[in-house]
Parts: sequence; structure tokens; C-alpha cells
Amino acid sequence: MSAITDRASVPSPSPWPSSADAPALLEVEGLGQRYGGRTVLKDISFALPEGESLGIIGESGAGKSTLARLVMALERPRHGRVRWSGQDVNAMPAPARRALRPGVQMVFQDPYGSLDPRWRVGRSVVEPLAALPMTDAQRQARLLEVLAEVGLEPDAALRFPHQFSGGQRQRLAIARALATRPRLIVADEPLSALDVSVQAQILALLRELQRRDGISLVIVSHDLAAVEVLCDHALVLRGGEAVEQGPASRVLGEPRHPYTRDLLAALA
Repeated sequence: MSAITDRASVPSPSPWPSSADAPALLEVEGLGQRYGGRTVLKDISFALPEGESLGIIGESGAGKSTLARLVMALERPRHGRVRWSGQDVNAMPAPARRALRPGVQMVFQDPYGSLDPRWRVGRSVVEPLAALPMTDAQRQARLLEVLAEVGLEPDAALRFPHQFSGGQRQRLAIARALATRPRLIVADEPLSALDVSVQAQILALLRELQRRDGISLVIVSHDLAAVEVLCDHALVLRGGEAVEQGPASRVLGEPRHPYTRDLLAALA
């Protein structure tokens, strides 16, 4: 991969302050959401420190994906606040929010639906870099770099989404999320569309990225094994409410709430 430039030569957005005294990277306070007359989230609160990971688990309809969209500021909450490194993302002007956006990226559940079928995948992967002050040469170098990071060859950039397997498309979605060197990645059911062998590959990839780069992760998943392997913390949702949260090893190993015990038994 001699065409890839040294990591230091490609600018990093570094949009959030980083110091031992800085606030939690992600804070959610009293978050609530309604669609029409239906409450889908009620009074959700948690804080995620830099470099750590949170698994959000619950049955279908529990509000997991809605919480992920609110964390990403893709929707405005009816109540409560989402803070990225101490800054209320929904209260700030749009230009300030755009300046922070490179630092938080999302991997969607459907890897095919999240890639434009009309574009060669190289264009999709580097699209987030348009917000950063980079030359075309730097964008091309970063494209090759992130493709290598997710185990794909440089010529993958010239192909279209339909020419890849489901696992490869998920790798491409992760590559696009990595392009801006974010400090936080939110992944909504990143393994659900994949077969078991490919799930193991993507799981290993996410573990390595977290270990090597110190990326914070929010993982929405019904895969308890994935949460146990990837996550420091776990949050259990039921009907839009948090019924249990704490260290993932404790929540999954010694659940205290009856619903958590029932959920673990059902998903085991």
C-alpha cells in the first residue's frame, strides 16, 4: 500500500477538546421523544467517557434506533439534551453543529441502503471529507487508507455497491464512518444483516479499531455476545424506558431487573 500517505500528513478535524478535565465525550440527559401521540423514549440519561463503549439492548420497538438517531442529532428530542463533549448539540447554531459533525459518525443497519447505488464506492466513502479542508490528493490518500483499515483493496473504490457482498458493504460503511477520524461512532445493528462468519469478522474489526484508535462506540444491538465483547457499559430499554444500566459484564452476567433476565433468556 505504498500509495497511502503517512497518517500525520492527512489533517484530522479534532473538533472536540481532549484533556483529563474535559466532560464526558457523550452525555444524554432526560431524553424523551414522541411521534404523534405516542411516547417512544422517556427520560433516558447516561454519560459515555472518551474511549469507552456503550451497548444499547432491548426487544424490537424498545426505542433503540430512535435513541441512536437522537444521539447523532438526526432528530431533535421532544425533551432533554444531547451533549457532545459538553456542548448541547441541538442548542447550537447549524454552522457550529456542522463543525462538530466530523467527530461523530454513524454506521447504519442496512449497508446496501446506506450506499448510493449510482456512485462508485470510493465517492461514497470520501463524501464526509467534503466538510474538511483537504486537497483532492489528501482525500484520495485517506480513501486508500480507510479501505486498507477495513481489509479492502484499493481497486474496491472503483466498483459499485451491488458488486460487493453484504459483509464487504458493511466494511465500506465502516470505512466511510472512519474517514473523518471521528472520536465517536454510533452503529445501529451493524451485524444484523450479516451471516455468522461475517459477523465475527466485523466484530473483530470494530474491536481492533477501538483498541488501536481509542474510538468511543455506541452499539445498538440485539446480539448479546457482540455487546459483551465490544462494550464497557450496557443500557437496557423496555418500551422506551431504561430499566437497567451499568457495566456490561454485570448487566449481562448478573442482571438485576426481571425484564433484563427475561430478555437475556429469550435472546440466549
